[in-house]
Amino acid sequence: MKQKSLQESLVESLLPLALIFGLILMLSLNVGETNHSEMSKIPLESLLEFIIGYLAATAEIAAAMVIGIAVIRGILVYVSRNFSRSKQYFDSTELVRLQLGRSLVLGLEFSVASDILRTAVAPTRDHILTLGAIVLLRTLLNYFLEREIQHVEQSYQNAEKHENI
Repeated sequence: MKQKSLQESLVESLLPLALIFGLILMLSLNVGETNHSEMSKIPLESLLEFIIGYLAATAEIAAAMVIGIAVIRGILVYVSRNFSRSKQYFDSTELVRLQLGRSLVLGLEFSVASDILRTAVAPTRDHILTLGAIVLLRTLLNYFLEREIQHVEQSYQNAEKHENI
């Protein structure tokens, strides 16, 4: 097993803390409702909002489909593995968690894309701060999911190495 450098260890421990601190800071900002009147919109802006609204909805649907299909697939794999007679180091629970974790990461990426699209046309300060908080929160979720996936994959690889010895 390879030793981590001091810099990598610091980044791994300080990055989540910095993201959490940034999220708390953004959520604590007192942002008042800004009244963005419909009269000041130019026709092109309305058309862009219409198109981007559909694109954002498509990204949200894609996120829901990816996560929904992963859940159904996870249930099927878990049930089929539990009823099979083969013994493996990598049990069915870890396999399902790993596959579901990868799908959740992809679903979160689609969800972030949807949020970015929604604030692409004439964002207000409130929209930008809300987007920043959402992106920070989802980045934290992605970070911890990725760490969990790497940990499970690494333990699986170690189990395979011990089996081959």
